[in-house]
Amino acid sequence: MGMSIVPQALVNGLAEKGDFFFQKYNELGRPFLDFMHVIFQNLFYAALFLLSLVSLVYIIATLYVMFRKKEPYLEKPLSGSELPLVTVQIPTRNELAALRCAEHCLAFDYPKDKYEILIGDDSDNPVFSGRIAAFAAENSAMVKVLKRQSNSGYKAGNLNNMLPHSKGEFLVLFDSDFIPKPDFLRRIIAPMVHDQNIAGVQARWKFFNAEQNMVSVLGAAIVASVHHVALPFFNKRRRLSILCGSAEAVRKSVLEGMGGWQHGSLTEDIEYTLRLLKNGHRIQYLSELECASEVPFRPRDLYRQQMRWAYGVISAVKVHLKDLVSSKKLTAEDKFLLGYVFSGYLFSLALLAVLLLGVASIITHKPEPVDFARFFFETGRNILVTSGLLLTGVYAMVKSGNARKIGQMLVSSVSYGLIVTYYVNVGIFKVLAGKPMEWFLLNKQGNSRN
Repeated sequence: MGMSIVPQALVNGLAEKGDFFFQKYNELGRPFLDFMHVIFQNLFYAALFLLSLVSLVYIIATLYVMFRKKEPYLEKPLSGSELPLVTVQIPTRNELAALRCAEHCLAFDYPKDKYEILIGDDSDNPVFSGRIAAFAAENSAMVKVLKRQSNSGYKAGNLNNMLPHSKGEFLVLFDSDFIPKPDFLRRIIAPMVHDQNIAGVQARWKFFNAEQNMVSVLGAAIVASVHHVALPFFNKRRRLSILCGSAEAVRKSVLEGMGGWQHGSLTEDIEYTLRLLKNGHRIQYLSELECASEVPFRPRDLYRQQMRWAYGVISAVKVHLKDLVSSKKLTAEDKFLLGYVFSGYLFSLALLAVLLLGVASIITHKPEPVDFARFFFETGRNILVTSGLLLTGVYAMVKSGNARKIGQMLVSSVSYGLIVTYYVNVGIFKVLAGKPMEWFLLNKQGNSRN
């Protein structure tokens, strides 16, 4: 076998070119990379500071809720003469779970002549519409179906379609997967009956499938953090809260006076909340009144749900931010607490910035041996000072009765949770870029009715 011999002149030429490249790199490239490294590093620490600040607020809120003296709040029961006419609304689209919800609504311990049930059917599948219509026919004294040919305006459009057909003084809203208890209707409207200044009431959510798998554990922890920490902290003076889109009640006259729900909003509850608050209306949170529902149990559903929520919330904040900041009907503390409720989205943005800037800082760092002791110390420190949201999740899991799944929640947070963060940021950037987003239907176990 022959052996090829590389000419010495070619070897020398390549060596000279290599020396020239590294010389220019040291003269021009390295100083530029050093300059960029300083910029990336400073931005990294700025984002880390913001992340740590939001994390600290979550820790303070959790400690406050955990150790605060329980406020003496007694639900005032309604007497027979005080019971108003109420309309229960169940908007749905291709979801047989709505029938399970309606069945539970029929079992309310409320006079049957004092409430009605409207099912807003946006289904494009005649099989679903047929089942819903048959159910309404069997319970025609209490249930009425309002069928639309399209889902224009999504859920908000469905609710607006039901509004002129609603006879009640108060509207009680359920997403199709919610299962209220018999005393729910009487308790949810009581604050508005007793206080004319209250325009909305929100009950606490819980999930009957929270322990189904790691996806449902994470999804339940996210929402439990809102209902067991954020909303109690926000509502600490029993004055302010937000509407969450289901297991809620609103005063019909106020809703109509404010033009109804925002057509096409992906989070019509948050958008209406911001309108109410900036105009001085009150929303009551009932932390002792729970309503069970389903949490997404498939990864894609959880990602899309969180992306839609992020898109809807940021869209609403974008529209109302200026008015909220300048509102004379909200105190500085009110505005801070409202910002806290939505600070999870700021956390997602800051986390993305920390990850990207951290990588950029490492890439532009001057080549040198890795100091592993320093690396692990700083990494551990950074995780520690930004762990507020995880600690809130742990507390919320305990309060919601899912303490035995804390380990799964932590593992899921650093696996599925990072993907959730990505989708949340996609939703936020879509708003900032002026891009539209469609409504997503999620898989629900309640849809598997025979």
